[in-house]
Amino acid sequence: MDQPAAASPVMGFPHLPPSHRDLMVDLLSTIEARLGPHLLPSAVPSDVLSFQGQGGASQGALDIRSGGQDSSVDFILESWLHCKFPSGSLNITTIFAFLKASTDAPHLLMEFIQGSPTSLVLFMDLLPRKDLVLHPDYLDEFYQNTNLDKPRQEFENVLQVLPYRSSSLYIRSVLSPTAVAVQINCGAEGESAMEEIIRVQLDSAAKEILRIWLDKCARSIKQLGETERADLLRRDTLIKNKTVEIDLAANLPRLFGPDVANRVVEAIQKAYRI
Repeated sequence: MDQPAAASPVMGFPHLPPSHRDLMVDLLSTIEARLGPHLLPSAVPSDVLSFQGQGGASQGALDIRSGGQDSSVDFILESWLHCKFPSGSLNITTIFAFLKASTDAPHLLMEFIQGSPTSLVLFMDLLPRKDLVLHPDYLDEFYQNTNLDKPRQEFENVLQVLPYRSSSLYIRSVLSPTAVAVQINCGAEGESAMEEIIRVQLDSAAKEILRIWLDKCARSIKQLGETERADLLRRDTLIKNKTVEIDLAANLPRLFGPDVANRVVEAIQKAYRI
């Protein structure tokens, strides 16, 4: 059954600390204000919009909206996961916006992985859809001329922020040179220090990256040749498949059990058309 965007349980973020919750709500509200009229209503089943593992220790919400015929957007995925462990809790919030082959503009990725109240790993990037060595004009258009590296530079100057290297070489290979891939570790400074960094530096960087994507990419339409479109579709399909294989299919069964995991993965694969 179709769900209006306002009814999406994703917007609640019930387990996040205040500054993190406020940031996610602001990001999703901005996307809705700019792109909502050009997106179709959600067709995600109710048992995927909100789900939990046996016993309720793991909970999640996921919504996917596809772009309308007049939109460059293929789909926008929004989700949160909350898992309790004997050692603490894990919170993962994700915004993943994919564009159609009617444009070669980059996709948007934002993922925040909070393993403790004082530790946060995050990825924020515009994922390139062309080889940046072979297409220096593409590098200039979307990364150099937009000053996209500035949010990364400013954020990495924060004392508690260190570069983060994913153990997956594939994930590292799809990121752009301007990707924000960092770990915030506040240690003895505690939760208040983390809240302040999220409220000030992370809020500013995330909103600037989203602004650039919305202004430069999300409504982009280009005249592309058949070979170029075919190359984009092949690259995009590979990224979709690898995202499911490396991230979701590998981790969801462990966190939520096989039945719930299969249900969620099937809904995502349907939206991804893979």
